[in-house]
Amino acid sequence: MMKLEISSTKQLSGEKAAADAARAISGALAERGAANVILATGASQFEMLGVLAEAALDWRRVSCFHLDEYIGMPTTHPASFCKYLQERFVDVLPRSPAAFHFVDGLADPQAECDRLGGLIAEHPIDVAMIGIGENGHLAFNDPPADFQTDAAYLVVELDEACRRQQFGEGWFPTLDDVPTQAISMSIPQIMRSRRIICTVPDERKARAVQAAVEGPVTPDVPASILQRHAAATLYLDEPAASLLTR
Repeated sequence: MMKLEISSTKQLSGEKAAADAARAISGALAERGAANVILATGASQFEMLGVLAEAALDWRRVSCFHLDEYIGMPTTHPASFCKYLQERFVDVLPRSPAAFHFVDGLADPQAECDRLGGLIAEHPIDVAMIGIGENGHLAFNDPPADFQTDAAYLVVELDEACRRQQFGEGWFPTLDDVPTQAISMSIPQIMRSRRIICTVPDERKARAVQAAVEGPVTPDVPASILQRHAAATLYLDEPAASLLTR
């Protein structure tokens, strides 16, 4: 059952999400001696990742995957998700993770999906730290999302709402500069995570949050699938939760 945690500010919401993630990772390390996690990018993850990077965890025993990357995107580009995670997370950890499996946007897309699919099959995910897009997407699974695929990673087309969000967040100089395709972790793969910690701040996400939490489970609102996860928590600030009726 999906749970909600609503905080007064974005910073507090990120701190609570990071504390929850740290507890879950610590539990996996205590139980199995290793942990496997998924990390997301975007403006919604700034506060959460900043606090998580300071957590007292033995990252040398943690293997990390990330959700998605634009096809054709070099790691030197300001909008590269690999660059984002390297600079904002990996480089500030006290010790390097056991492994960080980046999505290579310059590789052959299907070959990269197959490579990552093989890796993640060997690393069942303990904790997925994700967000929700303005159009309700999870990773780059824009509506209508594929809830049935067996693939762990997919080549996806980015819809205009998704591309406008990326432009609006300042990652690209113009809308035309936003790529139209990406490699994305699939919805079923995300849902296989033992714990899902979803950080969703800002008023611009309020409509997507309301549809995901209070609407039906539908591919037209990809994040609505979280209603079916046994251990998913949404960390919201008050603006993001402003349209909720219960």
